[in-house]
Amino acid sequence: MSTVEMEVFSNSQLIVLIILMLIGGEIFTSMVGLLFKMFQHKRMENKISSLADSDPSTCQSSELEMVEKRDFESLESGNHETNSLDSSVDLLKCKSIKFLWFVVLGYFIAVQVLGVSLVSTYLALVSSARNVLENKGLNSLTFSIFTTVSTFANCGFLPTNENMVVFKSNSGLLLILIPQILLGNTLFPSCLRFCVWFLGKFFKKVESNYLLKKTSEVGYFHLLPSQHASYLVVTVFGFILTQFTLFCSMEWNSAGLHGLNSYQKIIGSLFQTMNTRYAGESIVDLSALSSALLVLFVVMMYLPPYTSFIPVKDDEEVYKKRNRRGRLLENILFSQLSYLALFTILVCITERQKLEEDPLNFNVLNIVVEVVSAYGGVGFTTGYSCDRQTQPDSNCVNKFYGFSGKWSDEGKIILIVVMMFGRLKKFNMDGGRAWKLL
Repeated sequence: MSTVEMEVFSNSQLIVLIILMLIGGEIFTSMVGLLFKMFQHKRMENKISSLADSDPSTCQSSELEMVEKRDFESLESGNHETNSLDSSVDLLKCKSIKFLWFVVLGYFIAVQVLGVSLVSTYLALVSSARNVLENKGLNSLTFSIFTTVSTFANCGFLPTNENMVVFKSNSGLLLILIPQILLGNTLFPSCLRFCVWFLGKFFKKVESNYLLKKTSEVGYFHLLPSQHASYLVVTVFGFILTQFTLFCSMEWNSAGLHGLNSYQKIIGSLFQTMNTRYAGESIVDLSALSSALLVLFVVMMYLPPYTSFIPVKDDEEVYKKRNRRGRLLENILFSQLSYLALFTILVCITERQKLEEDPLNFNVLNIVVEVVSAYGGVGFTTGYSCDRQTQPDSNCVNKFYGFSGKWSDEGKIILIVVMMFGRLKKFNMDGGRAWKLL
């Protein structure tokens, strides 16, 4: 969550933020990486194409596709005897990466365009949601684009000060955003693999088969092997079900869900639990939730996006290269928990005076939530309330911004470092692979 109230931004400033969220999202940055891979293979493709032009027997596109198909089948059987085979495989790899780039681009555009269309349609049809924007002076189209992009890129920003709290009774809007949360993060690899398979049924069959069967050679982190992608779906929905069950059992009659009917409570609870894995949007005040739920949310925020609950067979050769002492040093002394514990301690030191004077707002659990949320790029925050002050300050005014907005400058700098550190380490866990829980 932002450290300033979002409604202070003008429409043009919100558009600038939309652009920043677009180009800063994981999927967009991964497309840039794929683009560099394409350029790296471009010289090889040009070299092979020039050879094909000099040989009339290889000029026909259909014949080249047959060669590519035969070479790919030979690759599967382990035949690496000729230089022509290696050249054809390199050409096939180059074309496959190019095909993958267009698939990711199409996915990136289609999901967000559909999301903007659905949100805009909902606002046009539902007066209660539209009235909220009118009362706040927000442009409906800007809100639709901003919300969709932020949700898909898992930024957690919204143009409203209260985040999604003002829309907690608009179940239709929440249902529209839920797929954006999943498609933009935890289920992206599984959906991407499905798109490659589906498109391969109609065209680019050779490239599609190469991507599906030679995933590791492509070198695109988000394109997971078939087994891992399947287990990932099971894990994601398993986590959601666990959180949803606990949230409903503990918060069904809470103040955060007060005034909602049963259907709205179910959708609201589902939306809230969906957001613990990197989206960070909220329909309730997190500080009012039970400590057990907050601890569960901290665990969910800490886990990497492609965590698999079911064991996935890893590259054993990578681990054989590591000696036992090195693994112990990495897993204990330099584990992610160690870094997070260090950052939490540093924040507690910088905010030690407020921990003594304002213990209900400044407590260790709230600080842990803020630090882990920043590390995971989630955006969850318990906020700050003047009503929880043990020594009431007459000048205190409740503001709709994150808990870190009340931290000292030193504490905010530490949190910035945490966010940068999390950005670098989130997709580089366990030797560059996502974690496996079992």
